[in-house]
Amino acid sequence: MTALTEGRNTPEALGPMRSTAVAASTKIFAGAMVMVNATGFAVEGKTATGLIGLGRSEETVDNSDGANGDLSVQWKSGSFRYANSAGADEITAADIGKPCYAVDDQTVAKTDDTGARSPAGLIDFVDAQGVWVLFDPNLTRAATA
Repeated sequence: MTALTEGRNTPEALGPMRSTAVAASTKIFAGAMVMVNATGFAVEGKTATGLIGLGRSEETVDNSDGANGDLSVQWKSGSFRYANSAGADEITAADIGKPCYAVDDQTVAKTDDTGARSPAGLIDFVDAQGVWVLFDPNLTRAATA
């Protein structure tokens, strides 16, 4: 491409809603953490490597019997509350601004469990009911690079 010589109507992605093709043999529940795998397909939050958090699922999508990309899931970026781990992996207010790691589709932890867990997002704040996770895959990748 060459440089512009006149004005351009550049497309804009409005709002925090996105859609991503779902991985084969995957079921994602409404409200679950949605992550993307190394091949670009959506999966539920889980203890695994090679994933990055996208956001909160806005629907239940059952691609259990399907191939990669047979279905898509609507997800939303932003800050959402999920369950906190316990013990040495419990997240506290001192961890605000740091990455957190997916344990399952509704639980986050302070550490990557010696490389076994993928980053879900950034710790936005912590309250008595859980951890508010800020989902922005670009910020999360930068924070964990």
